[in-house]
Amino acid sequence: MLLTIDVGNTQTVLGLFEGEEVIEHWRINTDPRRTADEIAVVLQGLVQQSPLLADTDISGIALCSTVPSVLHEMREMCRRYYGDVPAVIVEPGVKTGVPVRMDNPKEVGADRIVNALAAVHLHGGPAVVVDFGTATTFDAVSAKGEYIGGAIAPGIEISIDALSVRGAQLHKIELQRPRNVIAKNTVEALQSGLIYGFAGQVDGIVERMSEELADDPDEVTVLATGGLAPLVLDEARTIDHYEPWLTLVGLRLIYQRNVGATG
Repeated sequence: MLLTIDVGNTQTVLGLFEGEEVIEHWRINTDPRRTADEIAVVLQGLVQQSPLLADTDISGIALCSTVPSVLHEMREMCRRYYGDVPAVIVEPGVKTGVPVRMDNPKEVGADRIVNALAAVHLHGGPAVVVDFGTATTFDAVSAKGEYIGGAIAPGIEISIDALSVRGAQLHKIELQRPRNVIAKNTVEALQSGLIYGFAGQVDGIVERMSEELADDPDEVTVLATGGLAPLVLDEARTIDHYEPWLTLVGLRLIYQRNVGATG
């Protein structure tokens, strides 16, 4: 089975593929202090506790990371504990099949390239990928499957943290849809501003990107992914598809391009 690992700034998502299907997945905190040995213990514990994975062997690993210190330990973990398993780490020199049309292609996060590949594979181009993570990122993919640029905005949780720090009477809240947009108390006022505010931000940026991507903006497919996407899905009118494992699918495709069949 193929193990895919997407290391984000806040959380790390892991998924096991059997062929093209994600049969098991986990989400853990990204801890830059965690060593290669600790990562191996966590990973092996997750695999062993799953009733779906009895007597399962990992036959390949594909990973990407936006955190350099964690990437170093992940690389060491692969070397020490899975040295006989083919491993593909998304970095310069790895075949992705995604031309990057940026002023400095090296500035683009590996996860954004991986998402672009998966988006075209699943739905074709042109496309816009909205990834709700630590930051909310918007990535534009041409009809030819080229990564042509994007936008980055503060994420939902970052915004909550900023309000709680800078507002004397504003505290961290549970993120959920309020009863009404016009709120009757402070908690629901914060929820309204965050949920509907981010939905409006998504629609505004996506509409402008779509106008630049295609002569007919309706031809652009808009995909949402990331752990916080479900908070906004029902409120953003421009999102066409929700793909929770978009990055993992892209990692599987890149593994196939560089190693071969995933088994």
